Amino acid sequence: MKNVFHNYKLATIFVSVYLLLYTVLHQAGASLKILGAMFLLSPFLVIWMVYTILRYAPYNGKELKEGEEWGYGDKNKDDLSVF
Repeated sequence: MKNVFHNYKLATIFVSVYLLLYTVLHQAGASLKILGAMFLLSPFLVIWMVYTILRYAPYNGKELKEGEEWGYGDKNKDDLSVF
């Protein structure tokens, strides 16, 4: 069975629901201790979500070739007129 911490869909849903719950509790006038604890925990949850998505979500794009380090595979380097 796949580790639950490696499931990028679960991470996205959990962090989104957590944000929604925080917002609802804030508007409802919840205790500052609860809101403070949730606020302090939120950066770790967002970092976990971003890491999980970058590490374990499938990538369906094309692989980059030599000279396409920045991922502009749909544009010709000479057409950008910046380089």
